[in-house]
Order: sequence, then C-alpha cells, then structure tokens
Amino acid sequence: MVIPKTLAMNAGFDAQETIVKLTEERMASGGKIPVGLDITSGEPTNPVGIWDNVIVKRNSLSSCCVIACNLLLVDEVMRAGMTNLRTGQ
Repeated sequence: MVIPKTLAMNAGFDAQETIVKLTEERMASGGKIPVGLDITSGEPTNPVGIWDNVIVKRNSLSSCCVIACNLLLVDEVMRAGMTNLRTGQ
C-alpha cells in the first residue's frame, strides 16, 4: 500500500483515511475487483480503462542500460588518464 499512500499524500489527502477507504472497498468487493485511487477526489475507483504506458517503461529501462554503460566508460577513461599521469611523472 505504499503507492496509494504516496499518491494520497502528494494529492493533498489524508493518507491514513485514504488507505482505510481503499481497504474497505477492497473487502467489500471480496478482493475480486481491483481498487484504485482517484487523485482528484481521494475516493476509491475502479481502474478499468486506465492504460499502463508500456512504451515509456520499455524506453526507460533501455535508457537506464545506456546511461550505466556510458558512466562505466567515463570511469574507465578517467582511470586510464590518471594512470598515464602517474607514469609520466
């Protein structure tokens, strides 16, 4: 329940009250229907019709790999430069 709690706090709602509402809604449905948080009203909502943007997540993961490789390359270049400075003295 970390994500709904964070969403509630960032939207300006009482986190504890929101979690209680979400839990009650989940129990009322018997746990069969997913329950989401409407950040405009702070009330539980049915997340049907809310699309997850897979393309953005895929590109983010791809970018993470590229950034990590670039950081490792910069680190390697810096170490090689420091080694050349030491041997040149």
